[in-house]
Amino acid sequence: MRYYITERVESMAPYSFYISLAFMIGAVCTAIIIPLIIAFCRKFGFYDQPNERKVHHAAIPRLGGLAFLPSLGISFLTVLLIYATSTDSLGSFHISAAVMVLGACIIYLIGLLDDLLDLHATTKFIIMFVASAFIPLCNLVIGNLHGLFGIYELPLWVGYGLTVLVIMTLVNALNLIDGIDGLSSGISIIALCIYTYCFIDLRNIVFSVASAGLLGAVVMFFFYNVFGRVGRLKIFMGDAGSLILGYVLSYLSIKYTLVCEHDIYTEVNPLLLPMSIFLVPVLDLIRVALTRLMAGEPMFKADRRHIHHVLMSAGLSMHQTLCIILGLVAGFIVLNLWLEQAMVPLTVIFLLDLSLFIIFFVVVYSVVHRRESMTEMITE
Repeated sequence: MRYYITERVESMAPYSFYISLAFMIGAVCTAIIIPLIIAFCRKFGFYDQPNERKVHHAAIPRLGGLAFLPSLGISFLTVLLIYATSTDSLGSFHISAAVMVLGACIIYLIGLLDDLLDLHATTKFIIMFVASAFIPLCNLVIGNLHGLFGIYELPLWVGYGLTVLVIMTLVNALNLIDGIDGLSSGISIIALCIYTYCFIDLRNIVFSVASAGLLGAVVMFFFYNVFGRVGRLKIFMGDAGSLILGYVLSYLSIKYTLVCEHDIYTEVNPLLLPMSIFLVPVLDLIRVALTRLMAGEPMFKADRRHIHHVLMSAGLSMHQTLCIILGLVAGFIVLNLWLEQAMVPLTVIFLLDLSLFIIFFVVVYSVVHRRESMTEMITE
């Protein structure tokens, strides 16, 4: 085992240059593109206006996510061309990768149109469904739950439906949690760091470069979004950005699971990392949807029930809320990896995560109710 680990680490070393290059190109491209987007938004008046549901109090340019796809494409193609000139082991491209690009372009376009024209939720849902259906049609299908709830191999038709459901859930989860500075991009940074490392470990240069290129783009956007000054270089992601992040990350998650299934040296359950990374945004999406349905409200109605709204209602600042949610995401990942090493079954891990998530909200809501009670007493 010691020999294998040493060999594995040495085999990862040649990739470090290409990964670093992909990251830097993605970051530089975004650093160049975002000021151009800000100038465009100022010229044509494309701002995210404050209202009673949003936490910002000034008009902010909202098209920052438009930089993601071009930055990813430039870094990915450039690095792979450089890699191809120095080695003949690039590997083959499967049709699923080409179809993912087509689906990503559709998602990117629908996000842009939504940012500009404010499309109806039903229209976005239908187009997202079509784009999500492309991936399983190319046999990139979730066909095994690896013991979750005692389920392993799935019938093909169930796998197709589950794959589409997973993609749409992840896309919408990252889109709807994008309510404060750095939240959706912060979760994406955590996910992309993990997938960059995992694909390097699996000796898959294509997807490690793709992950690193997008990581560079999102990290640079994070600095503009969180640390940029209002009226100068501050910008929001917009639906184009959050939707494309959700789509690409869902593709990488499914691809990682399938590659991991066939790697004889991988000891971690293939579903553990994807489940852990997106646990918080997905559970929050389900919680909000169920709350709306129980209240007799439309499931897609915009409100202030998401996790960041609740934490800010408990008295936390925006940056404190961001740190707590990102810490919660990282905490679940570390906890679940530790439980996996302790040979805890995947179903038990999920149920423990769900219990901790519920306890977290019970505590937070108790703080919110206490603050509301004190405010009523003071006003009386």
